[in-house]
Formats: sequence, structure tokens, C-alpha cells
Amino acid sequence: MAQILLHGTLHATIFEIDRLRGTGGGNIFSKVLDHIEETVGIGDGKTQLYASIDLEKARVGKTRIIEKGTSNPKWYESFHIYCAHMASNVIFTIKDANPIGATLIGRAYVSVHELLDGEEIDRWVEILDDDKNPIHGGSKIHVKLQYFDVTKDRNWGGGIRSAKFPGVPYTFYSQRQGCKVSLYQDAHVPDKFVPPIPLAGGKNYEPHRCWEDVFDAITNAKHLIYITGWSVYAEIKLIRDSRRPRPGGDVTLGDLLKKKASEGVRVLMLVWDDRTSVGLLKKDGLMATHDEETEHYFQGTDVHCVLCPRNPDDGGSFIQDIQISTMFTHHQKIIVVDSELPSGGSDKRRIVSFVGGIDLCDGRYDTAFHTLFRTLDTAHHDDFHQPNFTGACISKGGPREPWHDIHSRLEGPIAWDVLYNFEQRWRKQGGKDLLVQLRELEDILIPPSPVMFPEDHETWNVQLFRSIDGGACFGFPETPEDATRAGLVSGKDNIIDRSIQDAYINAIRRAKNFIYIENQYFLGSSYAWKADDIKPEDIGALHLIPKELSLKIVSKIEAGERFRVYVIVPMWPEGLPETGSVQAILDWQRRTMEMMYTDIIQALRAKGIEDDPRNYLTFFCVGNREVKKPGEYEPSEKPEPDSDYIRAQEARRFMIYVHSKMMIVDDEYIIVGSANINQRSMDGARDSEIAMGAFQPYHLSTRQPARGQIHGFRMSLWYEHLGMLDQTFLLPESEECIRKVNHIADKYWDLYSSESLEHDLPGHLLRYPVAISSEGVITELPGFEFFPDTKARVLGAKSDYMPPILTT
Repeated sequence: MAQILLHGTLHATIFEIDRLRGTGGGNIFSKVLDHIEETVGIGDGKTQLYASIDLEKARVGKTRIIEKGTSNPKWYESFHIYCAHMASNVIFTIKDANPIGATLIGRAYVSVHELLDGEEIDRWVEILDDDKNPIHGGSKIHVKLQYFDVTKDRNWGGGIRSAKFPGVPYTFYSQRQGCKVSLYQDAHVPDKFVPPIPLAGGKNYEPHRCWEDVFDAITNAKHLIYITGWSVYAEIKLIRDSRRPRPGGDVTLGDLLKKKASEGVRVLMLVWDDRTSVGLLKKDGLMATHDEETEHYFQGTDVHCVLCPRNPDDGGSFIQDIQISTMFTHHQKIIVVDSELPSGGSDKRRIVSFVGGIDLCDGRYDTAFHTLFRTLDTAHHDDFHQPNFTGACISKGGPREPWHDIHSRLEGPIAWDVLYNFEQRWRKQGGKDLLVQLRELEDILIPPSPVMFPEDHETWNVQLFRSIDGGACFGFPETPEDATRAGLVSGKDNIIDRSIQDAYINAIRRAKNFIYIENQYFLGSSYAWKADDIKPEDIGALHLIPKELSLKIVSKIEAGERFRVYVIVPMWPEGLPETGSVQAILDWQRRTMEMMYTDIIQALRAKGIEDDPRNYLTFFCVGNREVKKPGEYEPSEKPEPDSDYIRAQEARRFMIYVHSKMMIVDDEYIIVGSANINQRSMDGARDSEIAMGAFQPYHLSTRQPARGQIHGFRMSLWYEHLGMLDQTFLLPESEECIRKVNHIADKYWDLYSSESLEHDLPGHLLRYPVAISSEGVITELPGFEFFPDTKARVLGAKSDYMPPILTT
């Protein structure tokens, strides 16, 4: 049967199965259970039934397990499913879970054709075996389905129409009003770096400085400092700009936190316990978190530092539990403090939170200059980070790995949501109940309330999103019904908050003119990848973001409207670029790009348009190249001969590592957080993540382009990357803009990759070094099978020994 595009929302309910009886009244499970007990030696004579919903081979929903020896299992579970899938059937699969996996009972099919008119389908559907014959006893499953096409959504392509926009629906946290947001590019911005960027109301954009603000927030806290991180390193210094000194700024983070704790401030830290020490990832240089050093540093002090592993939610199979605890991480990067009131003159305190991509650890301090060699005797002498070469160290010299990242500070009611997230996580994994009892501070602490007047044009509406499950979060509801009411998703054996993915999907669907993404990874929608040398259903990178982006572009091509998507990623994921895990991730990235470009080229052809697909969707990386200057740091040793390290040192170039996790839509809406565009971050039951989505109600692109803080922030980022500002950048959706940006990035790539070097690179934005065939196939850019100075393939390579769950 022909597959049809389902792009919209599917509401599904699985009620019950009428009877599960074999012939002669025997239970259909007896042979399944006998087999499990015999082969595994595990079993207690109970069935563990669950049902899942698939759109062809993509799993989009799972019921809880029913642990009863019943022939009439009842779930009564409802699902709100975002779909962007080609499918001929909605498939309900019934399985019996067991300690090492699951055994198939049968499948029921509802044709997609029947859903397209949007009418509700409520029926009993026959359960079939693999040969499409009814299973014994003619069992049926009772389901209800209703499909809402994306074009019927009043927000589709309409942007944020008014200040009354309620936020992303079906989520744990609702949108908060009267907030204040500060956006940060990199850990620090030097004085006078950003040229005048005009905003609405006659103002110019003013940058904020992340680590200065973090230093001040910690220094001024009186009652609580809560920190979560993938990595926290006690030996770093937050203040390093000699032109902007701070009293006490020469102290290390560890000493600052110990000092605050000794003053009576409750300092609680949740740092990911890197259980892996998984050989496969460790040896490729991907993980170096200092978790044990940090725990040891704070032992015997007043700082409470807890290493928390990524524990599975209860109830998974033995295999799943091992996967979760050794393969996945705690990835949230938050700080919550109590703070004085901005006006001063009062003993009252309020809650302020920080959320984003920057961990408080080594290698993160950088400015928009992203130098390779010129700060090796100053800001980076004691913080030399270069995990992409074997044996790299300060005594052998640069290039260091520059670090580009994005973070935010949140004030107002939204800051309390970040606090509640910390409390939920501490109650689950913190051990002792050391949380500050907020009731005891009610005379001092201002409760959640707006910090901006409704008529203030600088006010923000902000919503908090997460990827997390009950294994990492206290207080999630027990039942699927309660989970649904709380804006959570029930899985087979866990309750999941997957709202970061939902936020991205909603924002992409709302988009009118352009989308700008910076992310450390870009892979997903594997159900739509070409099945040339893989089985897409085995990959499991099922999140919708890449497919939603390509479908948005396609819809605009079909409507004859302009729409552009700009994506910045690192050249390669941090680590030795030739190794198996890095090459596997690059391979997934290539397949993702190929799926998207194939969609775009087919849409252009259908309209009879001949155009470069890079004028609709364009990928970049960033890098730097510096001529040698007199007085530069001189290393005492040399890298190994004929190594990537010595080649990069002699060529005076290296990638700038993009660690941002950000999306800007139409200069009116921004998402900033810790979540990458991969399955680990978007799944909800893998890495734990946090993000915020925000807009300024007085700066929407309703009648004219938005010119609020988000616009200023994007222009400041583009100035950092391109080394210039241009009038065309004001309208990223225009053909002039995307052609100009592509042209500059092509030119900078030529300068970056050339044999000789006469001047510093004038900007950092580089074309991502791949070509696109007339059929949408991603191929090598002529002359660039390998990244410069390496023997690492740009297109990556499929790994036959590393399971996709590790690298997606």
C-alpha cells in the first residue's frame, strides 16, 4: 500500500484487548513464559504485557506494562503524538516484556487513508501474526485515533501572533510572564567588541557577560547556591579579563564555593557520575569530566557535592538498565542562587537561575575572538584544552581548541521553575535532605512573581522544558493518566518529560520566515533515512527535528514563499577525529543532511525550479587561523612529527568547537539549553537535559520584523562569526542574505584550507565542507576527503562494532 505523509498531530488511545486465549482455552502466554524461564532462568509465571504504536517502523508511543496473568488486559492510555512520517498504517504491536527484551504477541493495523479526513476512529481491530493471519482466538484490540493535519493548526506558519500566545501545550511547566532574560554568547565578551546594533525604541544591543554574572551571583548569594553539571571543575577561574577586574576575582571556583559554604550559604552540587568510564567512549577522548577529582576536592568541606549516575527508571529490562546507567549522562547545566533586589536598599531576596550550554569546567572560558595561540601565556595558560590530539599539552603549544557556547540568566517566576527542577533532582539522587526549607525564608524570599511590569517593553514570556524521566526526578506521577494530565509521556516502564523536543517541533511549525540553529550535534529522523547500507529501524534516532525542518522548507517552496534555515555545527564532534565513535556520528550527520536535501530537491523539481538547495538550507562550521605575532608564547617542546597536532600547529589553524544548543525563529523566539539535536538529548529517557524557550511580547514579527533582544543577540552572533555586519543580515529570509552568507563562508573556507597564510582569517564562519549532488546525495567537496591536517573522513564512516544507541 502506498505510503502517505502524516504531518501533524495524532491523538491515540489504547483501551484494552478483548481476550488473549489460545486454542482449547489455554493461555497464549504459557509457551512464552515456559520458554523464558527455561532459557534465562528468570520468571515468576506472570505476563508483562504492553502495547506500542508505530508509524511503519518508527515507534511513537508505548503503554505501561500490565503485570497480570489476565486474558483481558486493560490500559486506557492516551497519547498526543507529533508526526512527520511517511506511513501506510498505524500499527499497534502487542508484546510480552521479559528480563532480556520482549516477545511479540501480534499486531493490529489501521490504514492511514482512514485518518486523513480528521474524523475520529473508535473501533476493535483484529490482532494479526507475522503472516497477517488472526492470532489464536481471534483477539481484538480496542483503539481510538484522530489525526489533525499540521495545516489545520492555527499556529502553523503564523509565528507568535500576539502577546497572548500561551506557550507550548501538553508540557510539565507552563509559560511564565513578567520575566527577564539575559542572553550570553561565549563565557565572556570583551569591552567594545560588538558594534552598534540598532533595536526597537532607539536603543542599541548591549551584550551580557556570562562568567562575570555567574561570579557575581555566587559571590552575592546569602542562602543557597545550587549547581548541576555534566562536569564541574574546582580549579577554574571565572574572571580572566585584565581590563575588567572584580574584587576577589582571582579566586578559583572551588575556593569561592567553599568560602560561601563556610559563611553559612547552603551549597549543593549534583555532578554526573561518569560510570562508563565506558572504554569505547573514554579512549576516543569524548569524556573527561573530573567527576572524581571534584568530589574529592569538596570532601570534608561545607560544600555538598554528590556524584549522581544516570540511573534508569524502575521497571526496565536488565539490558535496558545497563544501557541507561553506563551510556547516558546527566547533562543539565544550571545554577540557582538567591539574589539581592536590583534596586538595593532592602533585605528581601529573590531567586535567579542560569540555564544553557556552558559547564563550569576547564576548556569553556573563551571570547568571540576564539584565539588559538595568543592567550596561551594569559587566560588559557592554566586552562589549555585540546582533546582532539593525542598528548596535546601547554608545553607542546597550540592550537588550543576554542569554545563557542550560549547560555542564559533567568529572573522572575521562570527562575523558580529551574529551582523546582533542582529540588526534584536532589530529592531523587541527592541523598540527605539538605535542601533549604523555603518556608523558613518566607519573610526574606520574594515568592514567584513578575519582575517586569506588563507595560515594560523589555518584559519576557518564558517556558521551561526538559528531557528527563522518573529515574532522575522525584515526584513524577505513578499512573499514565496522571502523567498525561501533568504534561508527561508514559513509556513502557517509565514516565518521561520530553518537552524540549516538543518545544523545537512547535517552534519550527510556527516559523514564518527563517530559522537559525547553532548546535553541537545535528542528527535524527532516522526513520526517513535512505536504507542503502543500513536498516533505518535499527538506528533509533527517532526525534522529528530534522524532518520538521525539511518539511517546513518544502511547504514554503510549494506555497511560493521565502524561507531559509541556517545551521552551524562543529567540524567534528570533540575527540580524536579518526576514531570510530566520531566517524560514526559524522556518518549519521551525513545521512540526516542527505534526507533533508533530498526532500528539498524533490520539492524544487516538482515546482520546476532550478536552484542551489543551499539557498534554502545551509550548513556551516566555524574555525580560526592566525598568523604568528612577535612576543607569542613559545612552547618548550614540539608535538610528535607527522601528527595531526604538528600539522595544525604549522598551518596555524583549528576548528572552533561549537557547543551551543540554540534555535532562533524569525528573530522573535529563542530556545537555549543543554540539549543537542540528537536522540540522546531529545529522547527524554536518555541524557537528562533542560532548556528555556522565550519571546518578548512587545517584539514580535507580526507587521514588521522583530527588533528586540533576540534580534540583537543574533546579529551579535553573526558579527562574531562573520567578522562584519551587513544590511542584508537584517532579513535572513531574503535571497540576498543567504547568498551573501554562503558566499562569505565559501571564501573563508578557501582561506582556512589554503596552503599559505598571509593574514588572520577575517571571520570564522566556514562552509561545512561537503557537496550536494543533483539528487540530494551528500558527497565530498572536491579535494576534501579529509578535514584539514587530519586523516579523518569528512563524511564519516559506519561503525560495525559500536551500537547506534551510543552515537545517536
